[in-house]
Amino acid sequence: MARVLILGAGIAGHTAALHAKRLLGKKNEIIVVAPNSNYNWIPSNIWVGVGKMYKEQVIFPLAPIYKRKKIEFHQGLAKSIYPEGDSKTASPFVEIAYTDPNRSNEFARIKYDYLVNATGPKLNFAATQGLGPEGHTVSVCTAGHAVEAAASLKDAISLMKLGKNQTLAIGVGHGTCTCEGAAFEYTFNVDHELRMAGVRDMADLVYITNEYELGDFGVGGMVFTQRGFQTTSKLWTESLFRERGVRAILGAHVEKVETGKIFYEQVDGNKNVLEFDFAMLLPPFRGVDLAAFNKSGEDISSQIFAPSGFMKVDADYSGKPYEDWKAEDWPSTYRNPTYPNMFAVGIAFAPPHQISKPRKSPNGTVIAPSPPRTGMPSGIMGKLSILTIADLINKGSDAKAHSASMAKMGAACVASSGSGLTKGSAAAMTMFPIVPDFQKYPNTGRSLKDTYGEIGLSGHWIKLLLHYLFIYKAKARPGWAFIPE
Repeated sequence: MARVLILGAGIAGHTAALHAKRLLGKKNEIIVVAPNSNYNWIPSNIWVGVGKMYKEQVIFPLAPIYKRKKIEFHQGLAKSIYPEGDSKTASPFVEIAYTDPNRSNEFARIKYDYLVNATGPKLNFAATQGLGPEGHTVSVCTAGHAVEAAASLKDAISLMKLGKNQTLAIGVGHGTCTCEGAAFEYTFNVDHELRMAGVRDMADLVYITNEYELGDFGVGGMVFTQRGFQTTSKLWTESLFRERGVRAILGAHVEKVETGKIFYEQVDGNKNVLEFDFAMLLPPFRGVDLAAFNKSGEDISSQIFAPSGFMKVDADYSGKPYEDWKAEDWPSTYRNPTYPNMFAVGIAFAPPHQISKPRKSPNGTVIAPSPPRTGMPSGIMGKLSILTIADLINKGSDAKAHSASMAKMGAACVASSGSGLTKGSAAAMTMFPIVPDFQKYPNTGRSLKDTYGEIGLSGHWIKLLLHYLFIYKAKARPGWAFIPE
């Protein structure tokens, strides 16, 4: 009997847990450790953040699902990994601190044969002074944050209805942030709500981002087909911003936030202040606070984790110049090279480099989007790790690892720009591959026939359908495994 321990119950971890139970059955133990009691379908937090969905529509409790599927669940926070065991045991284990209110101040050691690190990110609001719900801005990173954002937006709309102009700043709160797509999506949902409330003319809607150009989205932009013609995500996005009257501040690193003021530096070195009445700025991500120790108790965290705190996998971390990187340098199996029974999937793995070209201001400030690793790719990685583990258990240690490099993986993104079955719309985009491969696709880095985008009402219907479909899947309802990641 093998013990498969999964850290995290987001898209990657929860997907891994369900597939592990499906593939490994009753003969093996599946254990999940996650600090939260609820699953959150994060893509729909955007709608909670503008008041179009309730918090309860995007979350559900994990314990009943795992009890029904006979998966062992611990509501706790992983603190340290001992991949060799310690002086008392030769079995690898993870130390956890329980976050379950009924087990507060309790700790445990959980042994494993195979470990899947799907812990996701630490929301690093502290990287920017005054950023986040405990500072001067709101967030949609969690369902609870999104509820607060909706309330703050409602207040701003109320003031506009009283005749008071408002400046609404939406974007990212640090030069190395990721998830620009979520900031983009929230911007246009807010624009839609302002129009529906009849106060759009009272609002100065400002998008502040670390992207060097609009349409970068942390993937270096795209060349895609639209109605039979080639265009770029830059032109496509600029057109949308112009049409909706959204002002953009590009290549920006937010240095600090004070009450009603965002202090930022741009790639050209200029420093400015944006005064605001409402601000939703996403934080940068880093790895969760997880340490690693060898059998002698020596700290080996620097061997297992990158400086960002994300776990090293089968990628090239040599640090060669950005211009020398190739698609093949990205990981494909997501196994840790030192301890091959450990996997890191979703946001938990350390990317070898940025996809968008990194830039520095004359002051030395790095201003470049970090690579996105959320949503569809996370689910694929979660399933992939379990397919490999299942083969290792059933076929032995010589079993070939399954692979799914982001340089050979496509992704689809549907970003709503206003909800409503008759008045809503969404920007639908696909790209293949996620990480550009300029050796295979010399001109654009991606396949033109598989990379395209369009905006319209039908995209909103698709986004709404996906909301219900993936929550159905996450609840492990009949036929869930037939729904693709």
